[in-house]
Amino acid sequence: MATSRSSSRPYDIIVFGASGFTGQFVVEEVARTSAEGPKGTLKWAVAGRSRQKLEKVLEQAAAVLSKPEIKSEVDIIVADVGEPDSLASMCKQAVIVLSCVGPYRFYGEPVVKACVENGAHAIDICGEPQFLEGMQLNYNKEAREKGVYVIGSCGFDSIPADMGVIYTRDQFKGTMTAVESFLTISNGPEGGHIHDGTWQSAIYGFADASKLKGLRKKFGHQPLPVTGSKIKRRSALFFSEELQQYAIPFMGADPSVVKRTQRYLYEDLQESPVQYGAYAGVGGMVSVIKLLFAGMLFWILVKFSFGRNLLIKHPELFTFGMVTKDGPTRKQMEQSSFCLTFFGEGYTPEQDPKQGKPNSKIRTQVKGPEAGYVATPIAMVQAALTILNEPQALPKK
Repeated sequence: MATSRSSSRPYDIIVFGASGFTGQFVVEEVARTSAEGPKGTLKWAVAGRSRQKLEKVLEQAAAVLSKPEIKSEVDIIVADVGEPDSLASMCKQAVIVLSCVGPYRFYGEPVVKACVENGAHAIDICGEPQFLEGMQLNYNKEAREKGVYVIGSCGFDSIPADMGVIYTRDQFKGTMTAVESFLTISNGPEGGHIHDGTWQSAIYGFADASKLKGLRKKFGHQPLPVTGSKIKRRSALFFSEELQQYAIPFMGADPSVVKRTQRYLYEDLQESPVQYGAYAGVGGMVSVIKLLFAGMLFWILVKFSFGRNLLIKHPELFTFGMVTKDGPTRKQMEQSSFCLTFFGEGYTPEQDPKQGKPNSKIRTQVKGPEAGYVATPIAMVQAALTILNEPQALPKK
């Protein structure tokens, strides 16, 4: 197992998929925070299929951050998900591999496999529950035996939600039994866009949604116990009194990730699990009409191969311009932000959770910069730095 640079591995971090849209911003974030590494330094490299593209990414990071030394001090490794030997060679050199190759259902598993087999920790920013849970099912035993940590969903999906739930629970005076989160996104005058890669992950995720139920059955999990009143699930579209706007269930990985964490806390640490519901605000009636129209088209087309091809070929058409192949501009990212508001309920210390309805409430917020390409790289890199700087605090199972 690689735990620190003392393991003789030349790199603390390797950013794999560094020339991708999100990968380029992860590279910039690693460069920005390199002084936060062990003993104030960080030895790192970038990796991907094309040396030329990786050189351009480093040149861009050097210019954006006014750090010309990046071009000469950061090494380049050529590796390809289709070439297992190149992945193995890469993983043997790293303490941690930051995997930025999506959609993960197509490109993620070879990276996880190579990391586990060669003793490197793996961190990704996947928002695809089927991939995340599939990797747990297929590699948890071997990873545990080798002391390797495979940590998925370390971006906006789903660190703000998962840590937000735990923070809210810890601030609650008594026993918190349920919490709901409501996401709102704010854009500046230039609006906001989502990159085509995120859109593709969503398309294939919804297309294979039925397979997720079968995958979960393989775990053989028993339902988590419900403490206090059972949380009420909201409808597919509703007016949120909390947000004072219309809202829908959040379609990302947050519910899956939070539930897995709650299961771990219950089964391994004997802590009372918290019920969780995740929702996202969509705005007023005009936004609702657009959402209903786009949503109906999406649900129809995503079921068929030709429909998926249409969605992938013409993302702007089917999302009213929200998704583009170029993604958001830097100006749009600078002007965008997110707010995740948590509403928790439970019982005060003197109240028995087994008796009566919840008698106490709490409200907390997690706020941050643009979610997909600013907050996500920050969260991913901080997750890696935590492993490097605090290995003694990592769970043993």
